[in-house]
Amino acid sequence: MNYFSYHTHTQYCDGKSTAEELVLRAIELGLTAIGFSSHAPLPKKESWSMSMDMLEDYIAEVQELKQKYKSQIEVYVSLEIDYIPGVTRSFDEFKRESNLDYTIGSVHLVKAKYESEFWFLDGPDTNYIHGIEVLFDGDVKKAVSAYYNQVIDLIKTQKPDVIAHVDKVKMNNKGRYFSEDEKWYVALLDKTIEVIKTSGTIVEVNTRGIYKKKSGSFFPDSYFLKECEKRAIPVTVSCDAHHADELVSGFDSAIGLLKGIGFESVRVFADGNWRDQSL
Repeated sequence: MNYFSYHTHTQYCDGKSTAEELVLRAIELGLTAIGFSSHAPLPKKESWSMSMDMLEDYIAEVQELKQKYKSQIEVYVSLEIDYIPGVTRSFDEFKRESNLDYTIGSVHLVKAKYESEFWFLDGPDTNYIHGIEVLFDGDVKKAVSAYYNQVIDLIKTQKPDVIAHVDKVKMNNKGRYFSEDEKWYVALLDKTIEVIKTSGTIVEVNTRGIYKKKSGSFFPDSYFLKECEKRAIPVTVSCDAHHADELVSGFDSAIGLLKGIGFESVRVFADGNWRDQSL
């Protein structure tokens, strides 16, 4: 099948490669398309997100690369946009002002009891522990529920084309605070899946946790994907590359898992629209 990369980070955020280095590597690997999705600017600058004063340059550079390499590969411009209710800009605003080809939605920062501090799911393990033990007073069910409810709110209100690493809340858990087999946790997954079913949002199968050895399963896991297949929810595959050498990492394994579950296609972007590509 044709390989692609729609969730790709550059030096404009926490990526390590330039946009052109990523394009050249994608061409070398024979990818049909590469979409850039640096972390969108946040009201309060984070070390991993793009600053607002860089957004215009980012868009312009990707558009230039789109023209420069149009005979060799499809290049698309996007953003991975974080959602914090009442805090972040709307996806429609980003899409309209930056003329994005598509949007990727995600939650890295979860609203808690303090307006000035959010539970950061990624980064050092101390962030995760601090979030549960301090921001949610040690109540793991409350913390994890807050994450999934924020994801659900994102999907309902922002209507992203793709939802990124939807169960990323498990990444730094490492079996310490909850089990992914617990009824209350599975109920949160089911609730999220039902919302996705009625939204038209594409579920991303994110391989980064596997190849970076931060997770024992893809984001989302096989249970989530099996439920998606039962409900005919579309999926795509992403390596969430932060370096040119990471392009298509874990791609074959993800495709193998999807085939084993029973998926017959993945969703790909071409000519301004999402369509199905056979596996």
